[in-house]
Amino acid sequence: MTDSDGPSPGIHRHVADEGDNGDRLDRRVAAWLPGLSRSRAKALIEDGRVSLLASGERRATLADASRKVKAGEVFEIDMPESAPAVPQAQAIALTILHEDADLIVLDKPAGLVVHPAPGNPDRTLVNALLAHCGDSLSGIGGVRRPGIVHRLDKDTSGVMVAAKNDRAHHALSEQFQAHSIERAYRSVVHGAPIPPVGMIEGNIGRHRTDRKRMAVVASGGKPATTRYRVLERFGEPARPKASLVEAELLTGRTHQVRVHLAHRGNPLIGDPVYGRGRITRGDNVPAFGRQALHAFRLGFVHPRSGSAQRFESPLPQDMEALLQILRT
Repeated sequence: MTDSDGPSPGIHRHVADEGDNGDRLDRRVAAWLPGLSRSRAKALIEDGRVSLLASGERRATLADASRKVKAGEVFEIDMPESAPAVPQAQAIALTILHEDADLIVLDKPAGLVVHPAPGNPDRTLVNALLAHCGDSLSGIGGVRRPGIVHRLDKDTSGVMVAAKNDRAHHALSEQFQAHSIERAYRSVVHGAPIPPVGMIEGNIGRHRTDRKRMAVVASGGKPATTRYRVLERFGEPARPKASLVEAELLTGRTHQVRVHLAHRGNPLIGDPVYGRGRITRGDNVPAFGRQALHAFRLGFVHPRSGSAQRFESPLPQDMEALLQILRT
């Protein structure tokens, strides 16, 4: 099936009838949109693109593909624009920390998207990897995300690993799924978490009404745990205006560090999504052009040798400059 065989981009509205009653949501979405596979329907739900309309035009974003449909319910499916089936190789400079026959470890700069998607069809890390590694990478992990086993947000910098063959891709993917990967971040946040060392636990799922955001949810979602420690405080000791925080993921959920710290009342400086509505109350925190988040450490077991690998990346210049301003 080509992209042209599937449903057209845009909003599709469907009213469940008696024939839909009691069936799984992903199965009904696939049935409502001819040419859409069930796996694609499930992906749309997990991406927050399926909503339930309540009274008027109020929408509740759905996240559970197994949810049972009820007759009379009104659903909206937001179909994105199709992305190119096969990314093209594009010569883009990469900062490589390590490379061998099985994998490549690099320091991703802020502003670089990991893989092609609607709105970012090219000039991504995938395009750069295809140019650097050649045709051997093209079939690893799916045609649109060759070699990718995890990702960082566009405006998050730091250490990433990509696979160069099926064996490495499978082994690294298993480690990520088992949460045995060591992943540590440095972030600059509003205020300072209390206590200065601790654990944040809370299931993360799609925001109930904003499909583009994640949130700590009371029910559903996926378990998420973040270990953190405050490395440095800025401002008055009794009421710091900001702090440098190290966060270690004990799970790996979408936007986990950003969501957990915002949930505790310490959103990342510059975060355009989870820092919205932050009242600084005159704490004089400087503006920052992205979320102040850097993946500074990545550790894993090498898929061929079985040896423990650990890679670190220093804070990028923009975050170092932010810290210098906060220290003055």
